[in-house]
Amino acid sequence: MASAGEIEKSNVKSTDKYSILLPTYNERENLPIIIWLIVKHMDETGYDYEVIIIDDGSPDGTQDAAKQLQKIYGESKIILKPREKKLGLGTAYVHGIKHATGNFILIMDADLSHHPKFIPQFIAKQKSEDFDVVSGTRYVGTGGVHGWDFKHQVHLI
Repeated sequence: MASAGEIEKSNVKSTDKYSILLPTYNERENLPIIIWLIVKHMDETGYDYEVIIIDDGSPDGTQDAAKQLQKIYGESKIILKPREKKLGLGTAYVHGIKHATGNFILIMDADLSHHPKFIPQFIAKQKSEDFDVVSGTRYVGTGGVHGWDFKHQVHLI
């Protein structure tokens, strides 16, 4: 009997590529963690992917951390598309889409509020009925904010 990972892999067209957009601003500490998690979960499933880091001129050294991660994981997996200053989350996603080479786009936050372990489930859901859009929520089913610090919970209000 095939494992869940093997079933997921068999449903992926060899031509499919996933562009994961990761806007950042002052995420120097979170960036290595989120990148490691993305690489771990994407490599386990065998999907072709790239992570596009869109840094908005973070003063905390986020861009330097991104450059180090690019050296570790390679320029084909970690794509750097920085912007000069903080221009906002929405325009960061648009900027990332302009540079994406995948035929599917995933948008995430670098603050760890979107866990990469769910990416394979999103891909499987999209493929199950050829959906144009798949969205997650923390407000239904198994979603939630358990374990979040007060700062993250306040942003929900």
